Amino acid sequence: MAIQRTFSIIKPDATERNLTGAINAVIEESGLRIVAQKRILMARREAEAFYAVHKERPFFGELVDFMISAPVVVQVLEGENAVLRYRDVMGATNPANAAEGTIRKRFARSIGENSVHGSDSPENAAIEIAQFFSGNEIVG
Repeated sequence: MAIQRTFSIIKPDATERNLTGAINAVIEESGLRIVAQKRILMARREAEAFYAVHKERPFFGELVDFMISAPVVVQVLEGENAVLRYRDVMGATNPANAAEGTIRKRFARSIGENSVHGSDSPENAAIEIAQFFSGNEIVG
């Protein structure tokens, strides 16, 4: 397998509970490396652009409001098959259905407040990374 990068967001429900370190530990224990990370307060326009794929969905406004409600931690993760590996580490979107030991099983409050986001494909990872990081901010 080739080394790959994926994008992660530690969401407001997790940052408000000071879980960044605990989530980072799960990420690193899975064999992924955090090669870029910053804590930001996402602007409404950034959140709307990031979640534009959901613009026509009924939950879009609520999702955007949630994502700008408190700081988030945006990250670039690197490792073998990073996109799929991180999706496994995150667990199912609904924490009730997530496997034991996954981030969402351990830390998520609900489907909506599910603690983390991860890219769903290498192509989307590249787009998402570029939205929040310049090349010189990623140090592998």
